[in-house]
Parts: sequence; C-alpha cells; structure tokens
Amino acid sequence: MTITEMQEARSKLVADARALTDLAATEKRDLTDEENVKFDAMMTDGDKLKAQEDRAKRLETEERSLTESAGRVAPDLLAEKPETSAAAAPEMRSVELRPSFGMTRSVSWEHTPDVEQRDAEFRQYLTNGMAPELRALQKDIDSSGGYLSPSQQWQGELIQAKDNMVFFRRLARVLPPLANAASLGTPSLDNDPADPTWVAELAIGSEDSTLDFGKRELKPHPLAQFVKVSKTLLRRSAISADVIVRDRLAYKQAVVEENAFLNGSGALQPLGVFTASDDGISTGRDVSTGNTTTEIQADGLMNAVYNQKAQYRNSPSNAWIFHRDAVKMIRKMKDGEGRYLWQQSLTAGEPDRLLNYALWESEYAPSTFTSGLYVGIFGDFSYYWIVDALTTTIQVLMELYAATNQNGYIIRSDTDGAPTLEEAFTRVKLG
Repeated sequence: MTITEMQEARSKLVADARALTDLAATEKRDLTDEENVKFDAMMTDGDKLKAQEDRAKRLETEERSLTESAGRVAPDLLAEKPETSAAAAPEMRSVELRPSFGMTRSVSWEHTPDVEQRDAEFRQYLTNGMAPELRALQKDIDSSGGYLSPSQQWQGELIQAKDNMVFFRRLARVLPPLANAASLGTPSLDNDPADPTWVAELAIGSEDSTLDFGKRELKPHPLAQFVKVSKTLLRRSAISADVIVRDRLAYKQAVVEENAFLNGSGALQPLGVFTASDDGISTGRDVSTGNTTTEIQADGLMNAVYNQKAQYRNSPSNAWIFHRDAVKMIRKMKDGEGRYLWQQSLTAGEPDRLLNYALWESEYAPSTFTSGLYVGIFGDFSYYWIVDALTTTIQVLMELYAATNQNGYIIRSDTDGAPTLEEAFTRVKLG
C-alpha cells in the first residue's frame, strides 16, 4: 500500500469507530461488549496502519538521504582498487556514520581482501544476476562460480520487537553542549515585585521586599554501557553485526534518557516531568478536577488546558504526553457538543491531536489508573531544558580483548535535563 492508501484506510477505520460511538450516544447508552470489542479492533488496526505510514515515510527519507550521499562520495573511494592476493595482510578501515537519531559515530572494521572479493562477487550476482565475465560455471571452483554460492541461505533482515518511540528531545529545548564547564547555570526570576499602590503626587510608595532572584543549574551525569562481540561473528555475519551492535546500544541509551526525562528522580540523573519536585514541577501544577478515581474525563482534560496561561497554550511547543492505555480511553471522548476530543493526524510521522494540541504516546508515561496518581501531562516543553557535556559516542576497543578474539564496544554520554518553569506545565491526575 502507498502512504496515501494507508491514510485513507486509517481514515475509514476511524470513521467506522466513530459511527459506533455516535450510535450509542444517539441511543443514550454505553457501548455494548460486542461494540467495545469492535471499537478496540478498529483502533488497533488504525494504530498498525499509522505505524506502517511512519515506517514508509522514514524509509523514503533514508533512501533519499542515501541517494544524496552517493553523489558526495570522494573520487578516490570510487577509483578501481588494485589487485590483492589472498594472502594479503588484513587492514583496518573506518567511516563516519550518521544514523537517524542524529548521533555521529566512527565505524571501524577488519578488512581481508579474499573475503571482500567473495562478498563483492556475491553482491554482484544479487544485483545483476550474473558475474562480470561469462564462462563455464561450477560450484566447486571459486573463480568459476563458487564465490556466488554462499555456504548457507540467509534472509537479509533482523527479527526483533518494535522499538519504543523516543521523541522527548524533539519537544524539549536542547542547549549547546558544554565545552569546559561541569554544569550550566542560568538566573531565574523567582518572585516579581509587589503591585504598586496609588499614592499622592510626591509620594514614592512603600519599599518592595518580594522581588527575588534564583538560579537553575543543570549538571550532566554519565550514562554508559559495555558489550563484547566475537571478531568471528563480526567478520562472518550476513547482516552487519557491527552495525546492529552500534544501533542497539544507541537505541538503549536513548530509551534510558527518554525514561529519565519523564520519570527521573533528579539524583545523578535528569529530573522528570512526572516527578513532583520544588526543583521542577511541584504538586501545585497538578489538576484532578473533572476526572474520576479510575478514569480520565473530558472535563478533566479541559481543566488541564485552561490551567495554563494563554501565552503557554499558544506556544508551538505545547503538547500532551500519555501512555497508550490512556490514549485508548481518550479516543472515545466527546465534548459537550458531541465532537471528539481526539483528531487523527493527516501527515505521516506527525502525532495525532487532542483538543487541537499534539498528542505524543510514550511507553514510559504512567499507566496505573488509581486514585491520586498521574496519568498524563500537558505543557510547553520548550521550558524543559536538556544539556549534554558529552554527546553520545561509541568507542570500539579493537585490541584489548584480542586474547579472546573479541572487540569491545563502549557507549557513553553525559546528560542532564529538568523543567525550568513549572507554570508552563500541568500534570493530569486522577481524582
């Protein structure tokens, strides 16, 4: 299916789901068990289609990036390579990669000429269906076709569970990395002066004692992981084990950060938006009015929106964050005029909307629906600041584990983050 066809199919599912709830509303009743099952099935299918849209859009972007990069390859890399013997000594090669989440890394690998020749012959066959030369072919002689016969049939894809979404850095304000300092400080206006009073012509009014300044400090904290990989696996794997290890380490580093930006304690890690703290978002920014002890309600969401000043509500950085269990509940809600609060995104890769604000779905948002607990947040996330002292890097140890025929991979970053202005946020809380 094309992206347009996916969007049309998803729109139909949403329309059918709305028809179910409209029928129940017209008849002034709740959805029956059978209708609930149908509704959930249609929403699940719609989510799958949206995930397919996002993947297709991402694939188009990656393909376009690769096509553009191909035109920028240095001429010396395209030059014909000199012939090498099968006994030639291995050499080390490296190239800089920039994966989709923005991290720059340097990839190094062991290059063996005879292995490269075999791989080149096999790639040539997969691409063109025939080796460059026409000759009598036979499997038991490498130069006559043996290179084209891999020892095992393989499928060029990795079987893995779907990655969790990582989007918080996209919403937050990411400051330039620290150069030499250990932390980043910024002054804050904690209290305004008191209101002026009406006085006589020559009077100056009373002296103010409430104007107060403070400071916000972000101090990046180290985050690291280490893994060892067999050199034999790196050399022989049909899918590049080096790339897989790097990508999975980078992904795991990203999701740990994501969880901390949402739920971090602030002790040797970022301070999360769902953590009540006077250093970030205090309990004074919690709104539970309109919600029940076990469910989010339309009135509760409306109260959360208007708990913020118009200046924050009108910011392009304003958004909701909920767990998928909360989103499932929200998608059935209507306002007093019978209009759905949730609106489907019409652009692949962009979030759906709730009350006309972006709705982001995170596996790390709270999902326990019990009295007094947080279930979501609404806010201007440009007031969540992130600073790095060391952007994510991966170091490959080529020789340290030579005795065990392994390479070591170390991923490191130094990061901190915190809400810097609590009135820009409102946490959604159950009654």
